[in-house]
Amino acid sequence: MQTKMSSTELGSLWTTYHKKTMILRILEYFIEKSDDKDAKDLMSGLWEKLHPKVIEIKTMLENEGAAVPIGFTKEDVNLKAPELFTNGFDIMFCRILKEISMGMYVLHMTISYRKDIIKFYKQLTEITQSYYEQFTQYLLEKDVLPHPNYTNMPKSIDFINDKQYMNGTNLFGHKRTINTVEFGILYHSFETNITGMQLMKGFAQCAKDEELKKYFTKGSNLSKDILDKTGQILIQNGIQPPATSGGTVTSSSEAPFSDKLMMFCNYLLCGFSLGGQGFSAGFILRNDIIAKTMLFAKDIYAYTLEGAELMIEKGWLEEPPKMDL
Repeated sequence: MQTKMSSTELGSLWTTYHKKTMILRILEYFIEKSDDKDAKDLMSGLWEKLHPKVIEIKTMLENEGAAVPIGFTKEDVNLKAPELFTNGFDIMFCRILKEISMGMYVLHMTISYRKDIIKFYKQLTEITQSYYEQFTQYLLEKDVLPHPNYTNMPKSIDFINDKQYMNGTNLFGHKRTINTVEFGILYHSFETNITGMQLMKGFAQCAKDEELKKYFTKGSNLSKDILDKTGQILIQNGIQPPATSGGTVTSSSEAPFSDKLMMFCNYLLCGFSLGGQGFSAGFILRNDIIAKTMLFAKDIYAYTLEGAELMIEKGWLEEPPKMDL
C-alpha cells in the first residue's frame, strides 16, 4: 500500500507544478519564434521531457484527493505575438531557469520521504543537469556567453594569518584583491542580472497593465544598479567586468505572455536572487563586499514584497495548501 503523501511533499509538488507549467508556456513561445534549428531542437526536447512530469504531478495530487493548482495554461501564452527577444536570449533564459530548478530540486528532495516522489525529483534533476550543460555548450559555441576571467594557478598553499583579511585590507592598509571564490559569486550575480535586466525591460515594454509596466521598469533599473555596483567592485580590484551577453529586446509591444505569468516569473527570479545573496554572505571574506550584497538583498526583498502585493491585489497569487491537522 502506498504511503500517504506528507505535508512537505504536497508543498513541494504544488510549487513544482506552478514552476513547470510556467516553463512549458515560455518554452512553447520560444520554440515557436526560434529560427535556429539547434536552439529549437534543444527547447523542444526539454518540453517533451517536462510535459509528462506535469501530468505525473497532477496524477499524484489527484490520487491523494488534493486539488490540482491552476498554474499556467494555454491562456497564458500568445504564440502569435512577434519576437520579443533575439540573439540567443531564449537559451540564455532557459539556462537560468535550469539553474533555479537545480537548487529547488535539492530542497524538494531533502523534504521528500516517499520512494516515488524521491525518484520523481531524481529524474527531474537528471533532466535539468543534462539540459543545463547542453544550453551552456550551445551558448559557448555561438560565442554569446561571456567566459569568466582566467587567473594564474597557485604554486603553494597559504593560510590567512591577518585578521585585516576580513576587512579587505592587508598589513599596509591597502585593499586586498578579491579571491577566486569571491569573484565567482560576483561573476554569477553579474551574469544573471544582465539577463534579468533584459527580461524586465521586455516585460515592461509589453505588459498590458500600466501599473505592472512601472513595476517591471523598476525591476530592470534595480538589476542595472546591481550590475553597476558589482562592476565597480571588480574594476576597483583591477578586474574587467564581463562583456554583455548577446540577448537583446526587440521593439515589439505585443505581449507573448499574460501579465499574471510575467509577474510570477519575476517573483521566481527575485526569490532566486535573494537566495543567492544569502548564500554569498557565507563565502565572501571581505566585510565591505558582504555589506554591499546585504544592501542588494534589502532592495531585492522590498521589490519582491511589492510584487507579491500586486499579485494578491490582482487575484493572481494562488494560496499554497494549508497545514490542516
